[in-house]
Amino acid sequence: MALTLSEKDVPPLAEQDGALPRIIGIATANPPDSYAQSDILDIFGITDQRIRSLFMNSAIDRRFLILPPEGPDGGRRMETQGELLRKHRASGVETGARAVRECVARTGLDLSEIGYICCVTTTGLLTPGLSAHLIKELGLDVRTSRLDVVGMGCNAGLNGLTAVAGWAAANPGRPALMVCVETCSAAYVFDGTMRTAVVNSLFGDGAAAVILMADPDGLLDRPESGVRAEGPTVLKFSSRIIPEAVDAMRYDWDDDQGKFSFFLDRDVPYVVGAHAELVVDRLLEDTGLRRSDIAHWIVHSGGKKVIDSVQINLGLTRHDVRHTTGVLRDYGNLSSGSFLFSYERLMAEGQVRPGDLGVFMTMGPGSTIETALVRY
Repeated sequence: MALTLSEKDVPPLAEQDGALPRIIGIATANPPDSYAQSDILDIFGITDQRIRSLFMNSAIDRRFLILPPEGPDGGRRMETQGELLRKHRASGVETGARAVRECVARTGLDLSEIGYICCVTTTGLLTPGLSAHLIKELGLDVRTSRLDVVGMGCNAGLNGLTAVAGWAAANPGRPALMVCVETCSAAYVFDGTMRTAVVNSLFGDGAAAVILMADPDGLLDRPESGVRAEGPTVLKFSSRIIPEAVDAMRYDWDDDQGKFSFFLDRDVPYVVGAHAELVVDRLLEDTGLRRSDIAHWIVHSGGKKVIDSVQINLGLTRHDVRHTTGVLRDYGNLSSGSFLFSYERLMAEGQVRPGDLGVFMTMGPGSTIETALVRY
């Protein structure tokens, strides 16, 4: 049975001066169109049985995508790198803004109260970054502090959360915002190879926003505050990079296609799984906790083999990763925002009890595993 902690039983490592940051709101958004895996195969006229098998055995039912426009012959026209970057910007601003507006509305806050925004993305490069575009789009205060986390991949949501939690802890009573915005369809290459087919069969488009706040006076739990806060306190982070696997997930420039092409090594699931125990044990070090004390596991939906590998190496049940597999099934791999889609489902489920402990885990290029310990 998972352990729950009262306020007085907080692990020693989490005891520090001031209030700990707390997740007080979550919302997600996607482009308007979703496609079954079979739809995508038919739209692009893919007949190669190896590629069709890859798509149909991915444990993914549907994905939200912005597909290339139709050409004169009714087929899909291949986009240039410039068109892909414009797609990244347009979709990123639109879906990111929708996620932020919904997140702010759910908390009872106002957009004008946001003091910090961190935007996380890997599917395109903009200067200025998405944070500047979202400040303009949302009409945020021009004094809002901002950070863009670009190119770190699927693990980057927790890298961004580390920065946001740090700002919230240093500015108690002020809301800090993180937005993970991934237009993975702006990073596709269609050349008929198995290398690109692996990527094209897996990733989807979406955005997720969370708001954190440190609450030294306990106002968040008082009705008169006007803020609806249901999320956990963030206690601790732990990271592990695997330098020998630095090239296992990467962008390369494809001279023939004239665009960036993402690469996933076939051994990624085994590399991640082999190191999962090490980073989780480090996360729980000096807390007096064991893995069996964790009630809720929010693991990045990296793909069927990745999830299976993490599940086996950490001794997790299928119930433990139900939201991870559910998000993969319904959205595909949403890169940095995947774990927040799973977290949103956990909160909507209504099964979390006060004092429950949880672990967030993301993995990506580097190769890197990021974790966070939270208390609900």
